[in-house]
Amino acid sequence: MLNFCSLYSGSSGNSLFVETENTKVLIDAGMSCKKIEEALGSIDVEASSINAILVTHEHIDHIRGISTISKKFDIPVFATKETFDAMPKQTEKISNYNINFFVPSEKFCINDLEVLPFSIPHDAANPCGFNIKNDTHQISVATDIGHMNRTILNHLEGSEFVLLESNYETEVLKCCTYPFKLKSRIASNIGHLSNEMAGKTISYLLKNSNLKTALLGHLSKESNFPELAYQTVVDELISESCNLDSINLSVASRDNPSKLIKL
Repeated sequence: MLNFCSLYSGSSGNSLFVETENTKVLIDAGMSCKKIEEALGSIDVEASSINAILVTHEHIDHIRGISTISKKFDIPVFATKETFDAMPKQTEKISNYNINFFVPSEKFCINDLEVLPFSIPHDAANPCGFNIKNDTHQISVATDIGHMNRTILNHLEGSEFVLLESNYETEVLKCCTYPFKLKSRIASNIGHLSNEMAGKTISYLLKNSNLKTALLGHLSKESNFPELAYQTVVDELISESCNLDSINLSVASRDNPSKLIKL
């Protein structure tokens, strides 16, 4: 088995859960330790059973609770050296023996899970997405993407499930209350992925891979909302003549765990 649950996903905090029969990992810990414990408990998982935490990058909505939960439950943390260096306050609170470096494009294993980190274009020290697989299934996590590129698509092509960023709706971003500098950052090539580009990416994957399930994640609170993200992606799939019956599409909640996705 390979199961996935989005505990929290959005601009205010992110934490994802992946498990097999033998392994349980978190991807990011961008909410408080207490909230992550509560979310895990809602799917009958003890935080003390987590084998590792993978870190995509050092922005606070991805690392807020990481040092606390690592210290409390003695959990190893895996990130690039540049990411550890970019979050010194968190890093200094994590036990030295729990600090583990990885390098993008180099595989490593956590028990029966094989993890392949891949580089993403975002304004962070050395940000990554992840392919995670066991003997029979592969999933991908790709958020905080300033733009889609061929390298990312190549990594996503092998997965039957993808958590993909659908951060903002272009016209809503233009009109929202964010200052101009932040709007420009979000829409830049090292910012975030729009609903439209999420739709185009899923359309491509439906035509060129074995994608069966997609979960839209990391939605902005100010420049997006779940119904709009969902409909924009559906409209894009229709415009590309995709069979909507061939994809299980949903939106990850900002505040509550998703249903457990079982592969």
